[in-house]
Amino acid sequence: MNVIIIEDEKPSARRLQRMLKSIDVEAETMLHSVEESIEWFENNKHPDLIFLDIQLSDGLSFEIFEAIDIKSAVIFTTAYDEYALQAFKLNSIDYLLKPIDENDLKIAVEKFNGRAPQKQSVTLDFNDIKKLLVNPIEHEYKKRFSVKVGQHLKLINIEDIECIYSENKGTYVFTCEGRNYLLDSTLDQLENELKPDVFFRISRKYYININAIKDMVSYTNSRLQIKLNHFNEQEIIVARERVKDFKIWLE
Repeated sequence: MNVIIIEDEKPSARRLQRMLKSIDVEAETMLHSVEESIEWFENNKHPDLIFLDIQLSDGLSFEIFEAIDIKSAVIFTTAYDEYALQAFKLNSIDYLLKPIDENDLKIAVEKFNGRAPQKQSVTLDFNDIKKLLVNPIEHEYKKRFSVKVGQHLKLINIEDIECIYSENKGTYVFTCEGRNYLLDSTLDQLENELKPDVFFRISRKYYININAIKDMVSYTNSRLQIKLNHFNEQEIIVARERVKDFKIWLE
C-alpha cells in the first residue's frame, strides 16, 4: 500500500508516521504545504491513501485537489470540531480528530483495507466541505479564566490578558494590570479555546493578544521581537518558522 502524509506541523507528521509504522503501514513521503504537494503530485505516481490535514501553512489543503485530479482515498487528520466533521460524514470520508488516537488510526486503516478495490478512490465534494470549514457554525471560545489566588477564586476576562506563557512547567496569564496568574491548563490544551483572530501562538512558550502589541522589531535569524504594553519580564520572540504565519495573522 502506497501511503503519504500531508501535514504542515512536522512533529505531528513524524508522530503519525511512527503510529502508522507500529501497525505495519509505511508512509515514507511527508509533504508540508499546498505548493509542495502540488509539485509532488505532478511528478509522482499518486498513492493509494492520503492522510490529509486541512489547514496547511500556505492555505487549505483543498487547493491541492483544485489543481490536481487526485483519485486517492483520503483520511482527514483534523483539529476541527464536530460541526465540520458532519461534512466529512456526508461525503463518506474517513477522518481522525487530533490528537490522533492509536486505536482510531488502526480502525480507519482497517476500514480502508476492507474496501473493494473499485471503491478505494473517493469522489469528494470539496466545495461543500470548504464552505463549512471557512464559515463554520459559530464556535464558542473561552470568555474568561478562573484562577486561584490564595483561598479565593478570581475571574479574568479574556480581553484583559496580554499574553499566556509557559515557565518552569507552569502556564501563566499576564494581565493588562501587570499581574501574573497560574493556570491549570497547558498551552497545547488552550489551542482550540482561544479566539484565533485575537490570540496567536508565536512560539512553544507564548500566546499573545493582538490588542496588546506595542511594537515589533526585527531580531536575529529572521525572527521578530514583540513588545507588549505592560509585559517586560522577558523577551518575547516569534519563532522563525512562525514568522510568516504571524505576519499573515496580523492582517
